[in-house]
Amino acid sequence: MSSLEQRCVNTIRTLSIDGVQSANSGHPGMPMGMADAAFVLWTEFLKHNPTNPSWTNRDRFVLSAGHGSMLIYSLLHLTGYDLPIEELKNFRQWGSKTPGHPEFGLTSGVETTTGPLGQGFATAVGMAVATLKLGAAVNTTDNNLIDHTIYGICSDGDLMEGVSHEAASLAGHLKLGNLVFLYDDNSITIDGSTELSFSEDVQARFRAYGWHTIQVDGHNRDQIRKALTEAESVKDKPVLISCKTKIGYGSPNKEGTSGVHGAPLGADEVTKTKQAYGMPDVPFHIDEDVLNYFRQAIEKGQLAEATWNKQRDTLPTQQRSALDACTSGHVSIDFDALLPVFPANEKGMATRKSSSIVLDALAPHIPGVVGGSADLSASNLTDFKGNVPFTAENRNGNYINYGIREHAMGAIMNGMSLHGSVRPYGGTFLVFFDYCKPAIRLAALMHQPVVYVFTHDSIGLGEDGPTHQPIEHIASLRCIPNVHVIRPADGNETAAAWKAALQRNDGPTALILTRQNLPEMERSTENSAANLAKGAYVFKDSEHGEAEAIIIATGSELSIAYKAWESLTANGKAVRLVSMPSWELFRAQDNIYRDKVLPPHITRRVAIEAGTTFGWHQWVGDKGNVIGIDRFGESAPYQRLFQEFGLTSEAIINALNW
Repeated sequence: MSSLEQRCVNTIRTLSIDGVQSANSGHPGMPMGMADAAFVLWTEFLKHNPTNPSWTNRDRFVLSAGHGSMLIYSLLHLTGYDLPIEELKNFRQWGSKTPGHPEFGLTSGVETTTGPLGQGFATAVGMAVATLKLGAAVNTTDNNLIDHTIYGICSDGDLMEGVSHEAASLAGHLKLGNLVFLYDDNSITIDGSTELSFSEDVQARFRAYGWHTIQVDGHNRDQIRKALTEAESVKDKPVLISCKTKIGYGSPNKEGTSGVHGAPLGADEVTKTKQAYGMPDVPFHIDEDVLNYFRQAIEKGQLAEATWNKQRDTLPTQQRSALDACTSGHVSIDFDALLPVFPANEKGMATRKSSSIVLDALAPHIPGVVGGSADLSASNLTDFKGNVPFTAENRNGNYINYGIREHAMGAIMNGMSLHGSVRPYGGTFLVFFDYCKPAIRLAALMHQPVVYVFTHDSIGLGEDGPTHQPIEHIASLRCIPNVHVIRPADGNETAAAWKAALQRNDGPTALILTRQNLPEMERSTENSAANLAKGAYVFKDSEHGEAEAIIIATGSELSIAYKAWESLTANGKAVRLVSMPSWELFRAQDNIYRDKVLPPHITRRVAIEAGTTFGWHQWVGDKGNVIGIDRFGESAPYQRLFQEFGLTSEAIINALNW
């Protein structure tokens, strides 16, 4: 067996070497170094079914060190996932299922998109939270149906990135005893030895976070087995197993050097390395007995799932209903019956407040909902009535106090969503969107329906000044593909925005909400806020025949634009007012609808938004004007700021050049 086992490990290494060499691009060193640990984990500890990668109670494996992607591709192929050897041969090529870094939804068995270091680590924390929450909803005294573990491999780079610090701290605080990371402690980064920039005691740091730590020789499989067995017994802390490894293990001339981190070995070194392993110098070679050994995972996984299915069928009705509701993949509630209606009111309220009222109405009815905020619950108003904090003592909670950890919050929400049992949302100030951006970008890439509640959306937050007043942030969000950005103008648009966000299943939504009060606009069938689902709609049309000009407004500026429309209309001008809460939803409409709202022949246009003018000319055209802010703000009451920065009805009228 020892000879077969060694050939299994070396096959992981040689497949990884060959994939990188074939592409003439990639990172062979990490797979070569972590092959021993990965082999033990995948063949002896990881509970999974290669023929059903979406089995609910599978263990999750997160390769946070995504640059070592050939490691997971080799394991997926060897254990029987839908990843033929041809895909390994097409590593990093157009149309392959083996891209440079693992991508969720593209490759069978890949649980999350990784590569930006630290993101996978933090995402795994979210998966662990989701597992414990689902278990609390489903498990009974006699039936521990949900009991899977979140495993991962992280690197020195992962643990240098700030997001991993935030996530590790929260994971320790929450005592996530179902989270185990193998740390590839090879002391090498692209620039060379980690001694150049990294001298801390990682194990001491993680113990301070509240983790259980273990140190092993990463090439001693017996030590790795013992460590993973010990990790299984730890139920009240996450576990970090530090595996002291040699990057590029077995390469006669590159082992232990940065030269094997991010470049192919080269044909001559490939031959010498395979000779050192005692492996044939044949590209993508797999011995039949090696493949048979790995493919035992299929029968083992099918049996585990079949046993679990029988266990699931014995659940009491209440728990079975909870399981089905949480894992259905969509929000099935009666929005029309639950959504509040906000009557017209000149005084109105901030859209963060109307959002809170909507959450109070909807959240208790959404299976698997988990809200939260980065220590701004009282400002974001994301803590709906009746919420229960998710804590180390209460896994039934539906609200997470993330602390001042925006980076981690975004990634943790991704993990909860990817788990398939939680519908997460989280809040912070819009100006801190930059801290969340890497996770939002990945949510968009992975098509995850995460909802971000970004309040204090403009200079309208007032006295806190330019450090807290967003200018470019909405434009930055709009630049990310597959993110729906919605900036509602009043309570009814806010209600419609939440409906749009919760009904979306193919990507994230950012709700952009105000601190200052906004009037509740007069509504009718013609300008119903339900039209928000189309991104833009005619809020008020010309009362003097066909419109000759169009005013486009979004968010807090709709009420300002409405006053301009009233003044122009009173003076006999034929003008249309368009509410445009979401560019992305409007773009998704057909040309007929878009041209109906914004007739191409009407070129006299003005748009207004309390933020950068960047991008708005696509809607007003070359002859139109945009009123916005292309500089940083000032500290003052918001009324003075809007006046000083020209965000007024008078400015709109003047910009139309009538």
